[in-house]
Amino acid sequence: MAKKKVRSKASATKKKVSTAAKKKVRTKASAPRKTASKPAKKPAKKAAIRKGGKSNLIEPNVVQDDDVNPDHRWHRPLQAPGHTQVDFEERVDFRRLHKYRLARVRQALAGSGLGALLSFDQHNIRYTTSTVIGEWARDKLLRYSLITGNGDPYIWDFGSAAKHHQLNAPWLQQDHCRAGMTGMRGAVGADRTLFRDAAREIKSILDAEGVGDMPIGVDVVEPPMLFELQAAGIDVRDGQQTMLLAREIKSHDEITLLNMAASMVDGVYQEIYEALKPGVMESEIVALAAGSLYKKGSDLVEGINAISGERCSPHPHNFTDRLIRPGDQAFFDIIQSFIGYRTCYYRTFSVGRASGPQRTAYRKAREWMDRTIELLRPGMGSDDVAHALPTADEIGFANEIDAFGLNFCHGLGLGLHERPLISRVTSFREPLELKVGMVFAVETYCPASDGISAARIEEEVVLTPDGAQVISLFPAEELPVANPY
Repeated sequence: MAKKKVRSKASATKKKVSTAAKKKVRTKASAPRKTASKPAKKPAKKAAIRKGGKSNLIEPNVVQDDDVNPDHRWHRPLQAPGHTQVDFEERVDFRRLHKYRLARVRQALAGSGLGALLSFDQHNIRYTTSTVIGEWARDKLLRYSLITGNGDPYIWDFGSAAKHHQLNAPWLQQDHCRAGMTGMRGAVGADRTLFRDAAREIKSILDAEGVGDMPIGVDVVEPPMLFELQAAGIDVRDGQQTMLLAREIKSHDEITLLNMAASMVDGVYQEIYEALKPGVMESEIVALAAGSLYKKGSDLVEGINAISGERCSPHPHNFTDRLIRPGDQAFFDIIQSFIGYRTCYYRTFSVGRASGPQRTAYRKAREWMDRTIELLRPGMGSDDVAHALPTADEIGFANEIDAFGLNFCHGLGLGLHERPLISRVTSFREPLELKVGMVFAVETYCPASDGISAARIEEEVVLTPDGAQVISLFPAEELPVANPY
């Protein structure tokens, strides 16, 4: 039986797709033409698209069932293979990964009411185009990508990086890899010429691909760029929700990369456990962890929290040069990525010995963790999970906004915070259904009765058909005491 196909709003692939044996479902932006010789007057809505005004009509792109199949293999253990590619076993298939991610974007775009997605968010650019440059570019807003419902991805990159993509990214069309330059967050000055030129180029592509009269989604943008897009006649809408929808279900390859990233942190926590002793500074632990991660193949150590002693409560979310002392409680968070896929992974230790209040706080944090993980099942509402999280007053805060980020869950992927985000602040207003293939971090925090110590635990979990499977494996069932006396 032929597989059902779902059309994106439009498409720019030049390969004609046979319709003889396959059922096609078209969206408004790619409705069937009556005949090839009599194209409709409004090509974006009534006919296949004329690309660049040429006479040859182009078959719309088709998102096929196989393209958005995450290829989960729940009957087997989750993989955490070696980092190199080999000829004797399948590991991560990067072209399959790109095909899946691009199809997910097309699928989300098709149901959004948007004609295109313009991305300045580095995670969205990587998800759509499978391109990346140095971490320094993360906050500059100078790289951007565009995908229309009718087209293949475009990437505008920093100077020579565009040429690099032309030479080394054969999954992208060469003329879709372009040098781009806008404002570098105002560094170029107040003149809007670069923004204006970029907006006009984008508008010409939208028109050529038949979606010039449709709104486009934008994720994050500099105000001058937004103004010039609007001046070019483009109706700008929020595109971040569409992209987060695309990214919420992880494929087998994505889950493998997330598991590999977590395995790197497993090993780093063993090193921290052995190094944690009086006289060592928090910053030394951060240096140890960062160096170990880069040796293990991390492409980015985004941040490491190292908090000890009286700094544990309230949680300051940083590290200092404080010297660790006997009996301190200390907790750490390791945020890093492997091939772009993040970890967010806390562990708590006591140094040399553990006091009664420290053990009690840890036991409560663990109970909250286990209670939450037990509820993480496909079909469960995020509001039901949020009800199980401790309230603000249980951890000494006046309201849920003050306590936000201490007891909650958040999606993990190319970004540190993706869907689903589960908290007592957000989930009661806008609940989400949990789905197989989601990957997220569960965080709990409990201050100790001594007024200075606190326990912080975080587990990374994959949502399988049978519930949550933990992939952060450094032992955390009981409070670890590092270098006990």
